[in-house]
Amino acid sequence: MIEKALRIVITVLAGVGGLLTADRVLLMLPQGALPDFARIGFFGVTVGTIVFYLVGGLLGALLGYILSPWMSGFVWRYSVWMETKLMKMPLNDVLAGLLGLGAGLIIANLLGAAFVPVPFVGKYIPVFLSIILGYTGLNVAIRKREELSNLSLPAMFGGKERGKDKTAAPAGQFKILDTSVIIDGRIADICQSGFIEGVLLVPGFVLEELQHIADSSDLLKRNRGRRGLDILNRIQKEKNVVVQIDNRNFEDVAEVDAKLVRLGQLIKGKILTNDYNLNKVAELQGVTVMNINELANAVKPVVLPGEEMLVHVVKDGKEAGQGVAYLDDGTMIVVDNGRKHLGDTIDVLVTSVLQTAAGRMIFAKLK
Repeated sequence: MIEKALRIVITVLAGVGGLLTADRVLLMLPQGALPDFARIGFFGVTVGTIVFYLVGGLLGALLGYILSPWMSGFVWRYSVWMETKLMKMPLNDVLAGLLGLGAGLIIANLLGAAFVPVPFVGKYIPVFLSIILGYTGLNVAIRKREELSNLSLPAMFGGKERGKDKTAAPAGQFKILDTSVIIDGRIADICQSGFIEGVLLVPGFVLEELQHIADSSDLLKRNRGRRGLDILNRIQKEKNVVVQIDNRNFEDVAEVDAKLVRLGQLIKGKILTNDYNLNKVAELQGVTVMNINELANAVKPVVLPGEEMLVHVVKDGKEAGQGVAYLDDGTMIVVDNGRKHLGDTIDVLVTSVLQTAAGRMIFAKLK
């Protein structure tokens, strides 16, 4: 039914276009161009003029009828595409875009009115300005939507804001969780200890990635994804932690890490992660990163050369004669000549400590 209605509308509009085209062509014809039999007067209008209009209208309607299936299909596909895009966008993005578009069109019309008296091109300048400024206003408003949402009339004139959300964090107090730190699980223990302040922000695209991992056909990935969802559920139940879901999705960015960096730049938040590569990329782009691995290394007990330790040798080392042991926190201890004590608990003497990006290594020798 809708397709038939669209086809009728397109045919009628094409017929009107044919009449207007015939009128333009008729004005350009020289005097006496029509045949003599068609120049018989009829209420002030010649028969040739009426026939000319009818032919133009019929040709326009015929052309519109032939092209209407393709045009109606194009209109239908465009409307479905636009509806899909709008449904995916958060409401604040849509409202900000409409506000920016309206402001751009108003400015374009005010400026365009001054160019109308210009000969030849004056009447086309407002159309050009409407397209350019409308598109500019739309983009600027969407990119600045966070700042627009923070504006209020009392704040603009120096007054106090009322009804402000108590859970809203000031700039820099948002902690953005990435997928790796959620799956890792240690963030839940850190939240329980009370060392995390501000608001924990979980982006919607991170939730989608977690769900995709949890639905994976690979058993290991599926277990990791489900563990991440369980960790999020545990964090949300913590009374001393505020967790918010952010539904912003940057369609022009494909990678999740790049979206995290963009979100951090937008809200001036800090990214919580244990991904070394994301750590470096975010720092290069001016986004503060809180790395869980660095925190874990920082709180490990300090071991100094010369200290004695009791360790259990569990496997061979890379070099000949070496044995490897581990502390309770996972720190590796390489024991010279410890291979012959494989499986034994022995006393060792610390010789040196090596701090790397991956963690801390302790070198020791038999006491």
